[in-house]
Amino acid sequence: MHVEQIYTGCLAHAAYYLESKGEAAIFDPLREVDPYIARANKDNAKIKYVFETHFHADFVSGHLDLKKKTGAQIVFGPTAKPGYEAIVAKDGQIFEVGDYKVKVIHTPGHTMESTTYLLIDDKGQEHGIITGDTLFIGDVGRPDLAQHVVSELTEEKLAGHLFDSLRNKIMPLDDHLIVYPNHGAGSACGKMMSKETTDTLGHQKKVNYALRADMTKDEFIKELLTGLTRPPGYFPQNVLMNIKGYESLDTIKERGEKPLSPRAFEVAANETDALMLDTRTPMDFARGFIPNSINIGLKGNFAQWVGEMIPDIKQQILLITYPGQEEEAITRLSRVGYDHTIGYLEGGFDAWKKAGKEYETVGRIDVNEFEETYKREKPVVIDIRKKSEFDSEHVVDAINVPLNDINENLSRFPKDKSFVLYCAGGYRSMVAASILKQRGWDNFVDVIEGFDEIKKTSVEKTDYICPTTLL
Repeated sequence: MHVEQIYTGCLAHAAYYLESKGEAAIFDPLREVDPYIARANKDNAKIKYVFETHFHADFVSGHLDLKKKTGAQIVFGPTAKPGYEAIVAKDGQIFEVGDYKVKVIHTPGHTMESTTYLLIDDKGQEHGIITGDTLFIGDVGRPDLAQHVVSELTEEKLAGHLFDSLRNKIMPLDDHLIVYPNHGAGSACGKMMSKETTDTLGHQKKVNYALRADMTKDEFIKELLTGLTRPPGYFPQNVLMNIKGYESLDTIKERGEKPLSPRAFEVAANETDALMLDTRTPMDFARGFIPNSINIGLKGNFAQWVGEMIPDIKQQILLITYPGQEEEAITRLSRVGYDHTIGYLEGGFDAWKKAGKEYETVGRIDVNEFEETYKREKPVVIDIRKKSEFDSEHVVDAINVPLNDINENLSRFPKDKSFVLYCAGGYRSMVAASILKQRGWDNFVDVIEGFDEIKKTSVEKTDYICPTTLL
């Protein structure tokens, strides 16, 4: 059976391409649809359907642009109420793609419209299941997201629905079926997903905690809800975009790909409420940046951190990128609904500097300097990593302020004494540094390459790295 997983690592997202006899289907596409169209053209195939497993929270789907550009029909599972023309399928309904069949299996729980698609080959044999966020490899979808859109859908109610869906719809299926989930490790849609992106259902029944055969519903709900972290703030806004509709990516790119000279960029920054977003590496940002700009590097989980750190998806954005990366930045912003880029700095930061414009820097120290400073001065040390990372191991006496909580915890950053920032590898701490600089802090340094380097070079020489078990 011709099934192809199209995986995008920075979002830990998997879309799927199915083709038979010149007909194709796309499952859970990302916002930019040209790669899917090109893939179908390679097979001389026409995209017949765009299947959506649910209204996604962590990205804006490309179903509307695919329909517009190819004429494909959009398919949702039962109970979905899209604000545009689409097929709302019945449980058990079968769609034909060439000689293949796609059977709708309604599996509410992650959301109420969540649907699994059973793939049946040209010989009538069941091949696999495209599970969306119902079943991951090693995990299942979190049931606490829909309540941020529909308040009466509590996480307990949805967890109960998910238990029933798994036991009554998924687990009775044959063990040989291949599980094709929507996400892998790194996605915020689950809590303990595997790095593997496919597996057999039979193996998942053996190793996935949520599929344990002797688990009661109450045990399932308790275990599923334990340890859930706060979902990113942009999730409900993405859900609404996927329900109601959105502008074409072509329109967004046309609006955003507007080159601005240093002078025009400065005028735009002063005369609008646009946020200046610098997407360069932490190292280059630290060496020089436009005052009041925020650093979230493209070489990292860019879209996810934009979603975490910029509360309003309608925020206007002015981009500072390396020359030639403007389109990539605009596209990756649009994946999570940030559609209001209004221009970019032509020539990048180098053009700004050559124009004699004011710029700032971030102080940084390497691990040897950190070790010496730590021993000599015992400075305030602030760890920007997630609580789970901090709880596992951290510098003794460090204060934990996770990056996604920084705006609510600015009072924990001293203004009357110097302090040191670190994260795991330097990416998140530079995001934090840029925010602190914007808010008026200038009395800190950042550790180059972060805790990973501190631990690697210093753990055998000092005792200042403290595992939780020793606290």
